[in-house]
Amino acid sequence: MAKHTLAEVRERTYKSRDSWWTVFLVDPLAGRLVVWAANHTALTPNQVTFGAAVLGAGSAACLVLGSWPWLFAGALLFHLSFVLDCVDGKLARLTGTGTVFGVWVDFILDRVRFFACMSALLAGQWLATGDVLYLLLAPPVVFLDLMRYLNAAQVDTTRRVLHRRCRSPGESPARPQHPNDALGAATQTGADAIPEPSRDGPSAPPTDGGGTGADGSVPGPESSPLPTEDRLRAALARHRVRPHLFSGIEFEMTVCVLAPASALLWLFGLPNTIAVIVAAACACLLLFEFVVVYRLWAHIRARSAEPRESRP
Repeated sequence: MAKHTLAEVRERTYKSRDSWWTVFLVDPLAGRLVVWAANHTALTPNQVTFGAAVLGAGSAACLVLGSWPWLFAGALLFHLSFVLDCVDGKLARLTGTGTVFGVWVDFILDRVRFFACMSALLAGQWLATGDVLYLLLAPPVVFLDLMRYLNAAQVDTTRRVLHRRCRSPGESPARPQHPNDALGAATQTGADAIPEPSRDGPSAPPTDGGGTGADGSVPGPESSPLPTEDRLRAALARHRVRPHLFSGIEFEMTVCVLAPASALLWLFGLPNTIAVIVAAACACLLLFEFVVVYRLWAHIRARSAEPRESRP
């Protein structure tokens, strides 16, 4: 049996643009785990998915305990769970062993893991401190996480409708995306607004929200009016990082990894910052969603003002 290499994994399973958290903190480990799993085990993507769910359950059990050693352990387990969650999709694309059922299982377990760990963190802090603020933070976190899914799907639908309406007479419609094309670009919790499956099969709901395009850019003019923004986009592209810097992945990691891991600061006499970090994550996600909607609105206005014959 042919041995898979890390270079092959990078070429066949990595997205051309991905979240900075995935590029720098997940892919270096996930890629090597995929090589090991493909060459030395008979693991299936579904088995890896369930392994990620087990680590997620362990994370929730640690986070609800509320004290700093358990919070740090819970943060570490959540990150490792996310790493496995990326491994299963990469393994499916590399070996061609993905299934339609795997799409559904992966999506459902992803959502269960985040809501369980987020709830465990906030409930554990409420039990430990008696501060009702932690309970009040839960509804905004749930709302924003759900909103990014809905917004991503609606932004993508709007973009597709705009493309059809603005297409010049005689212009060929865009080539339908083959499932395997999407597989080369999607990750388990890092798909962009265009719904892409994490396994072979129909499209799964978008999992990083933000209404970004297939390359991770928000809808808008081809080039930014600000040269500094164009330079920033080019610099990010060189590292496979998309310009949508705070989306679903960063939101989940901030809430379930950075917030509980900040408990280590307690050892140095610093105050509990979990509530501040969770609130900041909500504010950042809301800001980036607003930017996406604004860019979409500006793009629609610009396209609507173009003479039909000048439209690409």
